[in-house]
Amino acid sequence: MFWRSVVGKLAITILLLVSFVLFILTILLLEFFEGFHVQEAEKAMVQSASKMSMLVEEHDEKPLITEMVERVKDPTSRVIIYFEDGEIWASETTNQHLLNLDAISPENNPSLMKAITEHTPYNEKMTILEDETEIMVIGTPIPHKGGAIFVFQSLDVINQTKAETTKIIFVAAAIAILLTTIFAFFLSTRITAPLIQMRKAAIDLAKGEFNTKLPVLTHDEIGELAIAFNRMGKQLNFHINALRQEKEQLTSIVNSMADGVITLTREGKIIVINPPAEQFIQDWYFENNVRFDEYEDQLPDDLQLILQKVIKEEKEVLQELNLQGRDWVMIMTPLYDNSYVRGAVAVIRDMTEERQLDKLRKDFISNVSHELRTPIALMQGYSEAIVDDIAESTVEKNELASIIHEESLRMGRLVNELLDIGRMEAGHIELNLESIDVEQFIERIYKKFIGMADENNIQLRLTKEIEKNIITIDQDRIEQVFTNLIDNALGHTKPDGFVHILVRSKDGYFYVEVEDNGSGIPEEDLSFIFERFYKADKSRTRNKKKKGTGLGLAIAKHIVSAHEGTIQVKSKVNEGTTFSFKIPQ
Repeated sequence: MFWRSVVGKLAITILLLVSFVLFILTILLLEFFEGFHVQEAEKAMVQSASKMSMLVEEHDEKPLITEMVERVKDPTSRVIIYFEDGEIWASETTNQHLLNLDAISPENNPSLMKAITEHTPYNEKMTILEDETEIMVIGTPIPHKGGAIFVFQSLDVINQTKAETTKIIFVAAAIAILLTTIFAFFLSTRITAPLIQMRKAAIDLAKGEFNTKLPVLTHDEIGELAIAFNRMGKQLNFHINALRQEKEQLTSIVNSMADGVITLTREGKIIVINPPAEQFIQDWYFENNVRFDEYEDQLPDDLQLILQKVIKEEKEVLQELNLQGRDWVMIMTPLYDNSYVRGAVAVIRDMTEERQLDKLRKDFISNVSHELRTPIALMQGYSEAIVDDIAESTVEKNELASIIHEESLRMGRLVNELLDIGRMEAGHIELNLESIDVEQFIERIYKKFIGMADENNIQLRLTKEIEKNIITIDQDRIEQVFTNLIDNALGHTKPDGFVHILVRSKDGYFYVEVEDNGSGIPEEDLSFIFERFYKADKSRTRNKKKKGTGLGLAIAKHIVSAHEGTIQVKSKVNEGTTFSFKIPQ
């Protein structure tokens, strides 16, 4: 609305102020001019009466006197002369109200007779009773000859003059109001135009356009305001950029942290999360059979309980969690808004590696000793039996020698695998990369294990999703990975079970998945499955004809890592295990 705008308010204010001043001034002028006109008329009548009195006093000829009086007086007035000898003379007049001599005759008004009898001037207003007409009467005595002169003037003339003056005053006031209105709009528009620009600039500033600048057109307060506004915009731009840089820096730091970081609202909504924390939540959802994308911004239930405890007790809470065989330690600290807890920040650290290292340091020597002790004891016992001729026949000696040979080969494999792992961990692994045909490579591996699967009454299935037929890998090393994964799957799957091999070859990667429905791996063993000498759940049944060294998966992990790939495992006890690895192309 117009009157709600600054232009309207300023214009209306100026207009009302000027109108009020003009109203007061008009009243004062009307009062002044009303008295002024009466005074001027009275003054003129007094001067005329004085002149006529002097004429009568200086001349004795009545005709001359009356003629000169007729010429001197105002045509609208009427003059009555009382001569000293009692003669009365009345002049002519154009005013109809003064024609009735009886109505204005001093003889009918005792107060007028004082000018004759007492020789005192008379100055009064009176009303003619016949038509209620106001007239002014001036009476002047003739000093030396006696008698008096009376001048009658109707106030209609004065009222007409007053009306004309009032009209002029009102016209002038109207013109003044009109000019004031134009001036008020001009002034308010000129004053408020920079304010309107500032309003638009402030709206742009609120939208984030901090480079908005106002033109400085004047050097008054509005110009200073524009300068201050531009300075404010510049400072805001500087501080917002600084905050943005700090936010980006903080985001980079958080994302590069090995520990998981989650910032939460009081209601449990995730505000900030880095990749390790996101992986932790994904593992929690997988553990609880919940799709991650359905609750992306919502905290898992276990963490929600910890958050409520932090908010309720308003202190730091330390909690240990175990997911997918990995040990996690969470420290959740409240975030305050003054004294109000507005949320919390959780730092999640994966302690699996540290605990694995501690365990590996303790177990390495015992594992190596254990692995070497059995073949050495067998070789020692059987060799003593041969030396002491306990085996009498050649067949028995050959059988004992065969066992000694197999155990020596086993020791050789163990030592070679230890050397391979040592070289791999030292970064001395050399890959013989070559471009091969995926179809032929996979079919050869599949045929290698189909016989073993049939012998154990296990269904070996192969699924191929090949878009890119040529890949670049170290064929022998990757075949070693396939052999280890498929052999483990067949060894831990009961008869009538299945092992499913999925091979996917696309432009950007080479992906393999080996899934079985065997005994599975306990959750507490998942995080250690790729470590040296680690055998998950030693009591599980495996093909007794072939004993593992506990190094196969560790070697597989190093081979995949050397190809700049990743290897993962997911497993549930009595449901099965899925190993997968992905190599970029």
